Amino acid sequence: MTNPTTLPTDEAPRASLITYPCQFPIKVMGVQTDSLVAAISHIAHQFDPAFDASTIELRPSKGGKYLGVTITVTATSREQLDELYRTLSTHPMVKVVL
Repeated sequence: MTNPTTLPTDEAPRASLITYPCQFPIKVMGVQTDSLVAAISHIAHQFDPAFDASTIELRPSKGGKYLGVTITVTATSREQLDELYRTLSTHPMVKVVL
């Protein structure tokens, strides 16, 4: 009899749906401040030295309190993207990363 909460140990890791390298958009939302875009751009440069800040797209919220920032980075691995998401998510000015 098997335990229903135990997962099979012989499962192969899932293949990525992303082919690396690729251009990968990331949406970040934070409280609108003068330094939000600069902070996000700085983080993007840490993970993608060729990041082009001129490609940043901005969308203010209807009330003007929040700012949506879309960055597009060159993704080279899942590990790179995971760490980039973690770094953005833990930044004090960032509320959501998609």
